[in-house]
Amino acid sequence: MQKWTVTTLFMMNLMIADILVVLTFPFKLYAVLYTWDLGSRFCRAVVSFHYLNMYVSIFIITAIAFDRYLAIRHPLKYKSWISLRKASITCCIIWIIIIIFCILKNLEIRDHRFTTCFQKENIRPINSVPISVVVGFLLPLLAISFCSWKVIMTLRVKTRMDTCKPGSVKKAGKVIIAGLVTFVICFLPNHIGFIIRFAAENVRASCYILERVNEFIHVANIMANSNCVLDSVVYYFAASEVWDVLSKQKFTLPKCKSSCVP
Repeated sequence: MQKWTVTTLFMMNLMIADILVVLTFPFKLYAVLYTWDLGSRFCRAVVSFHYLNMYVSIFIITAIAFDRYLAIRHPLKYKSWISLRKASITCCIIWIIIIIFCILKNLEIRDHRFTTCFQKENIRPINSVPISVVVGFLLPLLAISFCSWKVIMTLRVKTRMDTCKPGSVKKAGKVIIAGLVTFVICFLPNHIGFIIRFAAENVRASCYILERVNEFIHVANIMANSNCVLDSVVYYFAASEVWDVLSKQKFTLPKCKSSCVP
């Protein structure tokens, strides 16, 4: 049986969050095709469950990026800084904080009545939206971008130290960039939509504008849902490529360097 690692633990939590998001898809489809007759309370529960796991996925991806950053930038201190126990505690904290936030957000809209679900009918602004966008997307995006950039820069330095394996380092860098691009494409439109709707509701925009914004959010949410498939694939290959590079590096000048010089 394969031994659990920090990366394995994070990937497992990411997979669980993605699977739980997928479980809400039948209800989203039902809400689109039919008039919602399952009750406002059940709608709030399903929507909260959906966004709970979406944001857990975002923060687990951030944790994976930070773990990779520490492993590559500080390889000698990594084992003393990061352990399976610390990673488990991190995952538990992520789940607990997001659950609490979703409960509070659910309480904020408890007096809303729904004839549709996953589509906001009430024009009253939800005050927690700016916090959700900043804490739930912008800060993770900045953290992932910083970690990815530092990792790529470090891998380039290692390429100069080991001219025999430039291809594997470049491949690892491309996979890391692909992960960052996937994150932006999947989640940026959704959160832009949230901010636009929040602003439109605050300035009392016309029903026509609000309807168009809701349509945009609906499409953007589909893009965010595609992340359930994409992130698991991308981050699996990202982990594989980076660790493959590191396994060939001894953090010293390679012995084969002279044989690589023409």
